[in-house]
Amino acid sequence: MAARSLKLQNTGRPRSVRPCSCGEEAAMKIERHAVDEISSRVGIQKSAKPTSRRTRNIIWIVAAATLLLILAVGSSHFFLHDGQAGPQDAGAQSLPQVIVSTPLERQIDKELTFLGQFSAVDRVELRAQVGGILTGIYFKDGAIVRKGDLLFTIDTVPYAIKLAQAQAQLKSANAQLVLANQELTRAQALATRSFGTVESVDQRTSDLQGAVAAIDAAKAAVRDAQFDFDHCRITAPFTGRIGTHLVSIGNLIAGSRAATSPTTLLATLVSLDPIHLDFDMSESDYETFSRYRAQAGGGLGNRIKIALNDDDHFSREGVLDFVDNELDHSSGTIHARATIQDPKFDLTPGAFARVRVTASPPRPVLMLPDAAVLPDQSSYVVLTVSADGTVIPKAVQAGDLRGGLRVISSGLSPDAKVIIDGLLYAAPGSKVSPKNGTIRYSSTNQDVD
Repeated sequence: MAARSLKLQNTGRPRSVRPCSCGEEAAMKIERHAVDEISSRVGIQKSAKPTSRRTRNIIWIVAAATLLLILAVGSSHFFLHDGQAGPQDAGAQSLPQVIVSTPLERQIDKELTFLGQFSAVDRVELRAQVGGILTGIYFKDGAIVRKGDLLFTIDTVPYAIKLAQAQAQLKSANAQLVLANQELTRAQALATRSFGTVESVDQRTSDLQGAVAAIDAAKAAVRDAQFDFDHCRITAPFTGRIGTHLVSIGNLIAGSRAATSPTTLLATLVSLDPIHLDFDMSESDYETFSRYRAQAGGGLGNRIKIALNDDDHFSREGVLDFVDNELDHSSGTIHARATIQDPKFDLTPGAFARVRVTASPPRPVLMLPDAAVLPDQSSYVVLTVSADGTVIPKAVQAGDLRGGLRVISSGLSPDAKVIIDGLLYAAPGSKVSPKNGTIRYSSTNQDVD
């Protein structure tokens, strides 16, 4: 029985030696151990009790299945290890792609931006020059009225009577003039025949002159009555926008041509075309503007650009036609005014707008897309890419928007590669794959800050 165990142990074939990994060596050791264990158990069983051929076959099948299971576990360990390492190596080789470009160089003049308010060139309070009962209102509140349009009417009956009286007095004066002229003619004829006296001729001459003066007074009375009668109709003195009516039909209106007594305010009217835009310059901005104006010849008439609160661009233009002669000591500012043409009546007195005034001749500047200039507390930062693909932030000083681009005053070199697209994939100090892009200036785009 011992001889058969020994024979069974020595029947194993020698294994060829080949280089293998540590995992393979461990699997081979486990395999040899399992074979030895099964062989030893088989030897013990045979030493105890003879077994049949069927039993020996079952033992070898179990041993083979155990070896296959061990090899499968070892192979899965190697496959899992290789699968985890592959994606990491691929991620290390794939870098995020960004678009880079050098800053755009362009000749740009310096502009100062202010906040202004529109005001009417002409503003009038409509008051009656004659008193009476208001009989008609001929406009809608807030409407645009043209010069000469009828706005209010006052009862004309009293003034028609006054006009008729003046005209009657004029007719009487004319009749007196005819009589005085005839009497003077007769007195002169009698005096030539020695039937009249010189004193009579002088008297008739004086009566004639009095009749002429009476006619002049009557004509003046007619004109006065006609003036009052005509001013019972109140018309628009210029084209503009009228406010709400402050009286109603049937109210007694107090009027005075000499304005010696309180008069009734009927409505207000403001002009719209042209319109003024008033704004204030600080002392430093005014000094900058004054230097530029001195270099340009010292005159006003500078073109300014205007952007309304609901407008995205400086799409309007005006003319700077007034700068005050002294600074306000309390605020340290100086008042300025521009005039804007508004034929469509789009602008409203009292509304606010942004104003840009040219303050220096054109000079070379660097420009970047506004999205590439990142705010960093009180300063701005742009992300650049070095030669080896490393993202490097640079602090810059940013100016206003011009042509859809942000002006960079300082902090950036003309040959810097600035990231203009793909900022989400770029972090300071990380590696990126840069791709060249292009920056374009829009000459028709006047941006608002």
